[in-house]
Amino acid sequence: MATSMSHRFLDACRRRPVDSTPIWLMRQAGRYLPEYRAVRARVSFLELCKTPDLAAEVTLQPVDILGVDAAILFSDILVVCEAMGMKLILEDEGPQFPTPLRTQADVDRLHIADPERELGYVMEAIRRTLKGLGGRVPLIGFCGGPWTLAAYMIEGKTSRSFERAKAALFSDERLAHELLGKIADTLVAYLNAQLAAGAHALQIFDSWAGALGPEDYAKFGAPYIARVIAGLERDARDPQPVIVFGVETGELLAQLAATGADVVGVDWRVPLDEARGRVGPGVALQGNLDPATLFLPLAEQEIRVARVLELADRAGPGHIFNLGHGVIVGTPVENAKALVRQVHAHTPPR
Repeated sequence: MATSMSHRFLDACRRRPVDSTPIWLMRQAGRYLPEYRAVRARVSFLELCKTPDLAAEVTLQPVDILGVDAAILFSDILVVCEAMGMKLILEDEGPQFPTPLRTQADVDRLHIADPERELGYVMEAIRRTLKGLGGRVPLIGFCGGPWTLAAYMIEGKTSRSFERAKAALFSDERLAHELLGKIADTLVAYLNAQLAAGAHALQIFDSWAGALGPEDYAKFGAPYIARVIAGLERDARDPQPVIVFGVETGELLAQLAATGADVVGVDWRVPLDEARGRVGPGVALQGNLDPATLFLPLAEQEIRVARVLELADRAGPGHIFNLGHGVIVGTPVENAKALVRQVHAHTPPR
């Protein structure tokens, strides 16, 4: 189990006072960093995920280059599906499952993955990353949300509407809950292994949460995130924080806050002060600058960053600055560095 670590990122997750706003960037080891591209040129994406030394190297890059306040492990949410028994192709053109789930027999063939045996490379990457960090900043482990993973496994690839996945869940709820439960149980074991390896916090990316309406998300989404969080073996004295995040979740923020998470991520579609009204006072907020802002001239970028900070201050204590989604490929590195400097210069009200 990870030992307790005092840091402004973790303090903000726990809604404790901080001297300056913490910041980390989702998809921060992305293709916008030349140092990442140099590593990626040598290996395939999936090979990079499965090579602990290289995964640790690219996890450390944003900390060393940008000066962010937390590192997030380099991996992919879909390696869990592969560990459960699905063939995964993971390249730049997007993830693919050549044999997607179609029948009861397909779901029956999936198994609860053993995280050390089938995903041990992730835990080894955590251990090597922690050695490289040397206690400078916390390390965030992560997984995908059960609904998001199920959607990929049924569609077989990324989709704009996930019509096949939604139709499958809506038409056979018994099978849907069987699949979602099997995924959730695998994620519990997987995240507990990450905690045991030393992760200081966890994030659950329910990337496609916004594809479901509120009534369907209350049935197929939020309960399974709550099941994962309830199964975590966290430090009883100072539990490692859990962040939940999804895209286009404005109407789902209250449900995400009720899962037991410590932090709710907000995309750029909902102002932070309004998000606070939707989630209530009991959780911290993460977000929520539009990633496209980092393509603006610096003077214009600074105005928009200042506005997010202003709304965060209005929303009350407990804010971690982030983008409303991942860093976009081609983002100027100097703009990302300027963003970090500006956020660090901001002092939240006490």
